[in-house]
Amino acid sequence: MKVFGFAGYSGAGKTTLIEQLIPRFVMEGLLVSLVKHAHHGFDIDQPGKDSYRQREAGASEVMLISDQRWVLMHELRGSPEPSLEEQLVRMSPCDLVLVEGFKYTSIPKIEIHRPANGKPLIYTDKLNIVAMASDVAMQPGITELPWLDLNNPDAIADFILRYLELR
Repeated sequence: MKVFGFAGYSGAGKTTLIEQLIPRFVMEGLLVSLVKHAHHGFDIDQPGKDSYRQREAGASEVMLISDQRWVLMHELRGSPEPSLEEQLVRMSPCDLVLVEGFKYTSIPKIEIHRPANGKPLIYTDKLNIVAMASDVAMQPGITELPWLDLNNPDAIADFILRYLELR
């Protein structure tokens, strides 16, 4: 599996860009999966539902299965958050795993940046950022990394496919 990530502050457009890229990769014939780093305390279950009640009763894992989808919920119950690498081995085989968040992992990633948000760039050599995507052209000298137009998902998809040697 090839793995490629997206890093940036909240509101920069990571999720929107990924939503635009997935169908482009699928049209290329790729089987695509996604890992998203969520904020503390998220829950996909609903209070009052059987699975929620069973998890709250102490079950370490609860798997829900239907004719449409399945999901496995695992309670950490004080254990440390698993690394991206530990979780990637749990995923079903695919051609490409897109990763939203996990900015400190050693996977190649694009930094998504919107100057209008007033947030600084997060780029450093330690974050494995291989390109910058923004809705505003980067000023010369800010970084030697390739600049990608955030409003041109075709060009960004092409960059990723070429970078990962999938095209």
